[in-house]
Amino acid sequence: MYPAEIVLPMKAELTDNGFADLKTPEDIENALKQPGTTLIMINSVCGCSAGSARPGVLMAVEHANKKPTNLATTFAGFDGDAVATLRQHLLPYPPSSPAIALFKDGELVHFVERHQIEGRPAQLIAANLDGAFDEFC
Repeated sequence: MYPAEIVLPMKAELTDNGFADLKTPEDIENALKQPGTTLIMINSVCGCSAGSARPGVLMAVEHANKKPTNLATTFAGFDGDAVATLRQHLLPYPPSSPAIALFKDGELVHFVERHQIEGRPAQLIAANLDGAFDEFC
């Protein structure tokens, strides 16, 4: 488990911008029961989260013509049970953090894995998500 003093500012980068903080398995299940589209970012302490994943997600949500109905985040290495529950809904994808999942009426419709985030600029992550929003939102 990562220490709260490291994790909380990284959580706040998303929660201060309207993302619900999913801390428990129940939070995950309730988020996935919401009608419409739900974007969930699996946050992490790695540099690719700070360098492209979080900024890319925020950029996409801010500038997209179509946006997810619900925004949420959970933190790998901190919200362990919540992340484990979410990963059950992400199968057959292997565990990945950071990662970005888009659900429509509880079904996974788009997933961005860590290997699609690493080494890519935030603008490219945002463009990927904008395409998914246009298609599913």
